[in-house]
Amino acid sequence: MEPERAAPARLGSTGLDATEVPAPGSVTLIIPTFNEAANVAELLRRLAGSLPAHLPCEVLFVDDSTDDTPAVIEKAASGCPFPVAVLHREHPEGGLGGAVVEGIRRAASDWIVVMDADLQHPPHLVPELVGEGERTGADLVVASRYLPGGSRAGLAGSYRVAVSRGATWLTKGLFPRALRGISDPMSGFFAMRRSLVTADALHPLGYKILLELAVRCRPAEVAEVPFVFQDRYAGASKSTAREGLRFLAHLAALRSASPAARMIGFGLIGLSGFVPNLAGLWMLTHAGMHYLPAEILANQAGVLWNFVLIEALLFRDRRRHRHWADRIGRFALLANADLLLRIPLIAVLVGRLGMAVVPATALALVTTFVLRFAATEALVYLPRPPRRTPRRTAGS
Repeated sequence: MEPERAAPARLGSTGLDATEVPAPGSVTLIIPTFNEAANVAELLRRLAGSLPAHLPCEVLFVDDSTDDTPAVIEKAASGCPFPVAVLHREHPEGGLGGAVVEGIRRAASDWIVVMDADLQHPPHLVPELVGEGERTGADLVVASRYLPGGSRAGLAGSYRVAVSRGATWLTKGLFPRALRGISDPMSGFFAMRRSLVTADALHPLGYKILLELAVRCRPAEVAEVPFVFQDRYAGASKSTAREGLRFLAHLAALRSASPAARMIGFGLIGLSGFVPNLAGLWMLTHAGMHYLPAEILANQAGVLWNFVLIEALLFRDRRRHRHWADRIGRFALLANADLLLRIPLIAVLVGRLGMAVVPATALALVTTFVLRFAATEALVYLPRPPRRTPRRTAGS
């Protein structure tokens, strides 16, 4: 079920309305916040000193906070020379990336700039990012720590530096074409033309929204501006091991977006499912159970293993189409119906050809792979067709 979306509260002067035709060069600055009460007043002060008066600009905070951040923004916004709005989400779906998508849905400007609230992204670069896009005709302008003149100095400690560099290498290795021309795909500071993106095309998980945007929207022209990553003004980093795991899941979802990639991922997950399946089969047969009922019972361990990984890595963005109980029921039904094909094949391989039970099972699993993939995608994860409304005839 989609969470309720609160309308943004308008603060300060009147903001840009989503129904208006945007002024040339107008900018919406989207700032996702989570418990950043100690930073937002200073951020708005610096923005007020950095944004030129001739640039039509509004600031939209998309807030998932559990503290008084919205109230602090309201107080600080009263003296701002530009409009400030707050959208507080009671249900922060998609994390920081989801907050940015909510902001994109409400933006009516020519340009959108995304930045953090902790002042590690220097506010004085906002007009430079937009100006570089206007000057070069780029659709996306990234503030990069890895260009000459840039630096990741604000990353706290060698561990975070190593993690950041490793994540950059990994993403550029996985998406060489989509990230061509982007030296810092982990950057959270960038400007993009509003025409580049449709919010419904984005399915972020966690905080690396630039990666999502570049891979799914494929901007035709990309430019970069160097920047020095600053120390946090106040508070602590929100990066955690859990966010790291969400990032890896996000990579897997992006890499498996095409049918061919999903089939490869499905096959790799299926291969990993051999472990619980064959381990269960070995234990049951060595306990004295006949191999045919043992096949049925051991299959359930593989079914559960595969379902969990497929849900997390391949079809995360399609899970909302059906209830989880419906999905696992259909998945289990297909996987066990697969036994109707596999068990006769295994019986032939064992009884007629003299193969051992375990290799015969492995061969049968591989043989039915393509059929299982097609049926899973079509019957478990494809969206339901819309209900047809009965056509009314004249006089009815």
